[in-house]
Amino acid sequence: MAKRDYQKDKDQLKTFLLEYCTQDEFGKKTFKYSEQLSKIAHREQTAMWIELDDITSFSDDLAEAITQNTRRYVNLLSDIVFDLLPTFVLAPIPAKDALDVYIQHRLMMENRMRQPNEHRDARNKFPPELLRRYELYFEDSSLSKDVPIREVKAQHVGRLVTVRGVVIRCTEVKPMMCVATYTCDRCGAETYQPVQSLSFMPQQVCQSEDCRLNKSGGRLYLQTRGSKFVKFQEIRLQEMSDQVPVGHIPRSLTVYCRGEVTRNALPGDHVAVTGIFLPLIKQGFKQLTGGLLSDTFLEAHAKKYSVMSEK
Repeated sequence: MAKRDYQKDKDQLKTFLLEYCTQDEFGKKTFKYSEQLSKIAHREQTAMWIELDDITSFSDDLAEAITQNTRRYVNLLSDIVFDLLPTFVLAPIPAKDALDVYIQHRLMMENRMRQPNEHRDARNKFPPELLRRYELYFEDSSLSKDVPIREVKAQHVGRLVTVRGVVIRCTEVKPMMCVATYTCDRCGAETYQPVQSLSFMPQQVCQSEDCRLNKSGGRLYLQTRGSKFVKFQEIRLQEMSDQVPVGHIPRSLTVYCRGEVTRNALPGDHVAVTGIFLPLIKQGFKQLTGGLLSDTFLEAHAKKYSVMSEK
């Protein structure tokens, strides 16, 4: 298999976001993704929905690559949107929450402390996850078929799949930490820890230049107002009765919902969910108790759950 040129794909996706448009019956063009970028830049919209049907009409090869390796292209698109957003800002953006005020204050302080001949962007000091106040979701192609939960296997890891089933359990929507911000009690320096999994080990010792040179060993304290949280919900999906072979037990699949795709289903709903099938490494005591080294889950990417009426 030939190696994929991701830089070329990145340029194609940038062109797609800026130039893709649709025409109505009167010939009026609508740049749907440029309009979404403008709303996100002005904090009028949080989530950006990208339809694979639109990408297919732009490039079949690119749409197939996104379907086969969705997680990689989510990261690529996040970088593209992060670079494009400053060009769409036409007016000052009012602060929406405490994190906005925190980020604006820190950027202002970084610009004041910067040397006159220094051209480094102040945003480079902060992790990108802290500054990105948007979410990216893919909508599956209208031509793709639903995959039964029983048939979702190893070959689907990392791919965008659509499964249907019955919701048998929903947890409450809880805050999930994306970036943990710490402050040192000795030097006052701030430390940022991006969190990529469901659990993490908080940092305790300051690693700033001042503490290392002075060997003061400052302690880190978590700053809740400076940390970033997203909405998180766990759903358990069980396969339909018509998908279960005679004499077999119905199988189920865990679905993790983040951000704007939460609160879209209730126990008992018959739904079709589009998402990325991913492995989840067990941590702590669960890893020592034997069994498989990793579990699997579906990271929901649907704009909304398509609730189907029961037959």
